[in-house]
Amino acid sequence: MRKNEILQKLPSLLLPWFDAHHRDLPWRKNKDPYRVWISEIMLQQTRVEAVVGYYDRFLTALPDVRALANVQETELFKLWEGLGYYSRARNLQKAARAIEDAGGAFPSDYDGVRALPGIGDYTAGAICSICFEMPTPAVDGNVLRVYTRLLCDERPIDTDRMKAAVKDDLAPVYPSGSCGQFTQSLMELGAILCTPKSPHCDVCPLAAVCLARGAGRQSELPKKGEKRARRVEERMVLRILCDGDLALCRRENKGLLAGLWQLPNELCTPSPAAALAFCEAHGMKPKTIRRELHRTHVFTHIEWKMTCYEIEVEARGGDFVFASAEELDKVYALPTAFRIFCEDI
Repeated sequence: MRKNEILQKLPSLLLPWFDAHHRDLPWRKNKDPYRVWISEIMLQQTRVEAVVGYYDRFLTALPDVRALANVQETELFKLWEGLGYYSRARNLQKAARAIEDAGGAFPSDYDGVRALPGIGDYTAGAICSICFEMPTPAVDGNVLRVYTRLLCDERPIDTDRMKAAVKDDLAPVYPSGSCGQFTQSLMELGAILCTPKSPHCDVCPLAAVCLARGAGRQSELPKKGEKRARRVEERMVLRILCDGDLALCRRENKGLLAGLWQLPNELCTPSPAAALAFCEAHGMKPKTIRRELHRTHVFTHIEWKMTCYEIEVEARGGDFVFASAEELDKVYALPTAFRIFCEDI
C-alpha cells in the first residue's frame, strides 16, 4: 500500500478508536481556546499526569485572558512552580497582554494565533484544529512517532524539515467537521499505544496498515539525529538559615532560570571552607555547618552536580531575602533545582 493510500485511511481508523478509548482529561471538556492554549503550553515537555493538578489550580486562579494579563509575576510563577521552563509562563502573560491590547478576543485565525508570543507551529496547529475546526496538524513527538512507524520512514524526526513534511502530508487528510478530534486522535495514539519503547501493536487501530509493524521494525523507529552532549557543572548551593528563615536571592534577568528566586549558589568546587567563606564575604557570621546534601538536576543541555551546605548564621546580611516556611509555601516560587533542598523548612 502506498503512502497516500495509508494516510487517507487514517480518519476512518482513528476517529472511532479515539471516540471509544480516549482519556478523560480536563482540557477536553470544552473547546474554549484559552483553556486549550493553557493546557498545550503546560504539556510541553511535561507529563500529562503532572499537568492535571496544575491545570485546574491555574484556571481557578486565572480563569480568562484578562486575569492572566493582569496577574502579578510572583503569583504567576507560584502557580507555575514545579512545571519548569518558566519562560513558558512569561510568554503566556506576554501573549495574554497582546490579546488584551488587541481588544480581548482570542484570535480565531491561524496567523493570528501563531503570532502570539510563545506559540509555535505545533501549538497554533493544536489550538486552531481543536477550537476552530481547521485542518492544521499539530506535529509533536507522539505524532512524529506514529507517522514514522506507520510509513516506516527513516528520516530523523528532530529537524524542522521533517516536522514541516509531516504537517504537509497530514493536512490534506483532515476530515471536515472532525479536525479537532483527528488532531487529538493522532496525539492520543502516540501517547497510549504507539509508545516509544513498547508499542501495543496488538490493539492498535492502525496495525493492519502500519509498514513498520509489517516489517517488524517498530523498535527501530523513529530515528533521531545525534544528541549534543550535556555540559556538566559542579555547583555549591547554600541553605543559609537565620532564626528558622531561609536566605533567597534573585537570578539575573537573562539566561537559565532568568529572574527566578533561588538559594545562594556558586559555580565552583564545593567545600565546607568555601561555604563558610561565602557567608563571611556577604556579612553573615556562620555558627556551624549543620549538614551536607547532594543532588543532581538535569536541564536540556546542562547537568548540575550540586553540593548543598546547610549553615546557621548569627545575623542576616548581604542582599538576601530571608523567607519563612509560610512564605516559601505561598509567596516565593523556586525552581525544582532549588526547591528540592527546601522540603523540610
